[in-house]
Amino acid sequence: MIYNIFQDLELSALGFGAMRLPLLPDKSIDRDAVFRMVDYAIAHGINYFDTALPYHDGNSETVLGDALARHPRESWLLADKFPGHQHSRSFDPAGVFERQLEKCRVDHFDFYLFHNICENSLDDYLDPRWGMLEYFAEQRRLGRIRHLGFSCHATAENLEKILDGPYGEVAEFVQIQLNYLDWTLQDARRKVEILNGRGLPIIVMEPLRGGKLSHPGEAAEARLQALRPGASASSWALRWLQDVPGVKVVLSGMSSLEQMVDNVATFDRPDPLSDNERGILAEIAEGMKNSVPCTACRYCCAGCPAELDIPALLADFNDLRLQFSFTPMMRLEQLPDEKKPHACLGCGACAQICPQGIDIPGALAECAALYDKSPKWSAICEQRNRILEANP
Repeated sequence: MIYNIFQDLELSALGFGAMRLPLLPDKSIDRDAVFRMVDYAIAHGINYFDTALPYHDGNSETVLGDALARHPRESWLLADKFPGHQHSRSFDPAGVFERQLEKCRVDHFDFYLFHNICENSLDDYLDPRWGMLEYFAEQRRLGRIRHLGFSCHATAENLEKILDGPYGEVAEFVQIQLNYLDWTLQDARRKVEILNGRGLPIIVMEPLRGGKLSHPGEAAEARLQALRPGASASSWALRWLQDVPGVKVVLSGMSSLEQMVDNVATFDRPDPLSDNERGILAEIAEGMKNSVPCTACRYCCAGCPAELDIPALLADFNDLRLQFSFTPMMRLEQLPDEKKPHACLGCGACAQICPQGIDIPGALAECAALYDKSPKWSAICEQRNRILEANP
């Protein structure tokens, strides 16, 4: 196993994320399978385990805690998160934290994160009524949290704004969505630059883009097989991350022992991609996008009677048409109605001036349709709150 230094710790470069645990036919967590996976993980050098209160309707913490408790406490590090992104009617940092410690069967968390600070949740995190920042900073001082950070699905611009505020002052690390597709699609390159510039270590989530990069398409997989016969598409995506500067842990939400065996083998020793291989993955990523070719020149914005941020909307459209993703959905949801894609008047002034010849009104109409049929972050938060309130 590859290890990376984080302050006084050695972190396994591969971490076990407990958001997509194996399930039984009734959709409950397969505890026996999780126990086997945790045993294999620890036996093969994984020491970083990550869970959160909302995962598996509140059951991930309990099952992972039970699985880990069978091993010496010094052999594993546990990360958990405070769900301040849930848009709850009220927040109880102390109550949630004590409950998490009990469910995970620990007296401290090695890593603790403010869950998904982004455009949609920052106001809640900053609301002085809840005292979230002060409470968890105090738990760190008391040793009940060893290291404090946050996870983030925000745009690069808003990541900088968050880091310029009080959460940037206390954060020791930041967890972001990072993979060879989102390097350009969600401007993850810029996010890495921002975090490196501030000396903040990176924990990676969604390295396989929810499984998309495990199955990038027949043509792409054939191309990769020709380069390295027998290697999984997942291993290519994980190897791509091995030499991204600042990355300390790559979290994989593994759902089977087979996936874990393959991923552990990928991190058995350093094996970063060559420049040629990175170029091939970049070509594969571009081929997967099928994007509207907006260059963000912003010529279209000057004459828009609705004053829409057309390049930003087209970027969200390109992301959503590839695969549902919370990042563009959360950004669209926080826009006022008069700035959402529905607000396009269809006048065509933008298309007439677009150097790329894009049918902008048509693209915005498609974006509006995708937005309408996609799950809304606020509705998901309300549903999770109901489940968690019913299952304390």
